[in-house]
Amino acid sequence: MRVSTEQKRKEGGFAETVRVIVHALIIAAVIRTFLFQPFNIPSGSMKATLLVGDYLFVSKYTYGYSHYSLPYSPPLFSGRVFASEPKRGDVVVFRLPKDDSVDYIKRVIGLPGDRIQMIHGVLHINGEPVKREAVDDFVETDETGHVQRVRRFRETLPNGVSYTTLDLVDNGFYDNTDVYVVPPGHFFMMGDNRDNSTDSRVLSAVGYVPFENIIGRAEIIFFSVAEGEHAWQIWRWPWTVRWNRLFTIVR
Repeated sequence: MRVSTEQKRKEGGFAETVRVIVHALIIAAVIRTFLFQPFNIPSGSMKATLLVGDYLFVSKYTYGYSHYSLPYSPPLFSGRVFASEPKRGDVVVFRLPKDDSVDYIKRVIGLPGDRIQMIHGVLHINGEPVKREAVDDFVETDETGHVQRVRRFRETLPNGVSYTTLDLVDNGFYDNTDVYVVPPGHFFMMGDNRDNSTDSRVLSAVGYVPFENIIGRAEIIFFSVAEGEHAWQIWRWPWTVRWNRLFTIVR
């Protein structure tokens, strides 16, 4: 039975479409595994640097690769390959040491061997207070229209990295702590929203983060919608997209 030219053309077109899709999936998998992975911000622990509803790209190659860099994190090897340690002040995504199925995003505050302490809300590194100066309040309006003003401070780390933090209350639960000594091969992470962040100060929940658990460095916000909104609701974008946050570098 002869196959018509038209049928051959249709079959050839279908096979070409399948090949294109397969190639696109392979390229996407390579990019996600070795270059960049998208993440979204589900909580306010990194306000005002990162807001709920921000979508960002995280570079996977910056610190090298561990088995957490691979899809589904198969335990094929331990440690890191092509390793390069995070710098103090980097904003990183990591797997929670207590539950490695959960991703967290925080700022690197303590390096291996550092002594970290909070005294009256002021960060101390190796016995020295970190420079902290008041700046304009952070102002946000919730879904009910209520306006909240939160005190904001600019911190400058010993290596010159500068960023802002929020101070919701005086004498918060972790405004005064014991001294944390960061073990070798581990890092101390803190959220910029200091009174609303479960981070390395909470040893029972997060604690010191092994280098192996770090996935990558937050690089750029590629999309952002208002808190409580959904990115897939395209018809609402003119009012819900935070246009001023698109393509901003994470610092």
